[in-house]
Amino acid sequence: METGMENTVETARETKHYDVVVVGGGLAGLTAAAILSHKGKKVALVERGNLGGRAVTLRIKDFAFNFGAHAIYGRDTSVLRTLKKEIGINIGWEDFEPNKAKYDIGDQLTDVPANIQGLFRTAVIKGTGKIKFTFEIFKTLLRLEKGHPHLSIAKWMEENHINEDVREMMLTLASSNFFTKEPEKIPSDVFFNYYQRLFTTNKPVAYIAGGWQALIDEFIRVIESSGGEIYMKTKVESVSADNDRVTGIQTNKANFAGKEFVFAIPPKELDKVFVGTKIEHSVKQYSNYEPSYVYVYDVGLRERIDVPYTYIYDKQNRIFITDISHYDRSCAPEGSQLLQAIAYIAQDDLKDKEKMEEYHAKIEALYDKHFSGWRDQLVVPRVSKRAAAQEIKWTMTQDPMPLYFPDYRNVFFTGDWCQGEGQLSELSFSSAYETSKLILQKD
Repeated sequence: METGMENTVETARETKHYDVVVVGGGLAGLTAAAILSHKGKKVALVERGNLGGRAVTLRIKDFAFNFGAHAIYGRDTSVLRTLKKEIGINIGWEDFEPNKAKYDIGDQLTDVPANIQGLFRTAVIKGTGKIKFTFEIFKTLLRLEKGHPHLSIAKWMEENHINEDVREMMLTLASSNFFTKEPEKIPSDVFFNYYQRLFTTNKPVAYIAGGWQALIDEFIRVIESSGGEIYMKTKVESVSADNDRVTGIQTNKANFAGKEFVFAIPPKELDKVFVGTKIEHSVKQYSNYEPSYVYVYDVGLRERIDVPYTYIYDKQNRIFITDISHYDRSCAPEGSQLLQAIAYIAQDDLKDKEKMEEYHAKIEALYDKHFSGWRDQLVVPRVSKRAAAQEIKWTMTQDPMPLYFPDYRNVFFTGDWCQGEGQLSELSFSSAYETSKLILQKD
C-alpha cells in the first residue's frame, strides 16, 4: 500500500466510510458535494478552515466585504442556473447595468462596449475600427475564429493583421474578464472559447444578492438536507492508495475511507498531500504555476456619493471601481455606500514594494477623481495587496489541470485551476459539475 507522507498514528484514529470524500470547501468543493449528496451519494466534505475558500463575506462595521468580486459572468449560461434546476440552489441576482459603465481614457469618460449600443457610442475605438471589431464579434459567435493552442492572442492578432484599434479593444476586454494586466499572453484558443460563450449571453455580468455568503449558505443547505456531512477545521495530511485506487485520506482528526475522492484544494496543497504516490510528479507540475493576482482596495462610506455611473475602468492603469452597494444593497447600511477597487498586478511587481505602493496610490487617485469626498465619508477600508483572483494565470506556459489522471481512476480534481468552462468562479462551478458527472456516470 502506498501512503503519501507516512502517518504513524493512522491506526489510533477513527475511520469514517463514505461513497465520496470531497477535500476542500471552497466554491468547487461545495458545488461537487452539493451535487453528489443531492443525487444520493453518502458524502463527506472535509475543509481545513472555513467554508468558501477565497470566496468569503466578512462583516466589518456593518459593511459586508466580499473577498473576491461576487460578479458572475454570463449568468444565463452559468452552471449556477443549471444547479437551480437540478438541485434546487436558490439565489437572488442583481444584473449589471451597461449604461452605467464607463471607461476612463484620461481626459474623458466614454461608454464601455458591453453591448451594441455601447460599442457605437464608445470613443475607445473609432470609425471603421468599430465595424471591424463588430465583424470579429460575429466571426467569434459563428465559431469561425477559434484561435490556436500554440498561439497567444497577441501572436494570433499579429499573424491575422488585426487593426490596431481592434487589437487594443480586444486586449482591454480580455484584461477585465480574465483579471490580468498581461492579456496579450492569453492563449488564443482560450480567448475565443471564452468569448464565444460570453457574446451569446443576455446577462453578461450579474451580482449574487447577499454576496458569497448567500451562495455558501445555499450549498450548505443542500448538502446537509441531503444527508451529507461537513467537517470543518479538518486538514488532510496524506492519502493511502492500493494499486490503481486511492483508499483513504488521513486528517488531523480522523481517517476517511471512500469509493471516490474529489480534491478541491489548490495544486500547492495537493503537492504535499500526494507525496509518495503515483501522481506525485503529475501534480507537482501544476503546483509551480503562477496564480492571477490583484490588488483589492474596498471602502465603506458613511453616505452615498451619487455619480451617474456604477463602474469605472481606468484603461491606462488597468484599475476598476464598482459601486457594489448599488447592486447588492444588503452589503452596506441604508444610505451608505460600499465601493470596490481592483487593480490588475503584473507578476514582476509582486515583490517590488515601491511598485505595490504605486498601485495603492493610483487606486486612491481614481477614487479622488470619480468619487470626490470619499475620504471624508470613509468608515472602514479593506485592503488586500496580494489577492489571488484565480489559481491559474492564463499564459502560453500554463495549461489547466485535468479533472483526473489515469493512474487513479477514483480520484478527481476540481477548482478554478482545472479544465472547465468560463473563468474565475465559473471555472470552479463548471469543473465541479463535470467531475460530479464523471462520478455519477459510474453507476
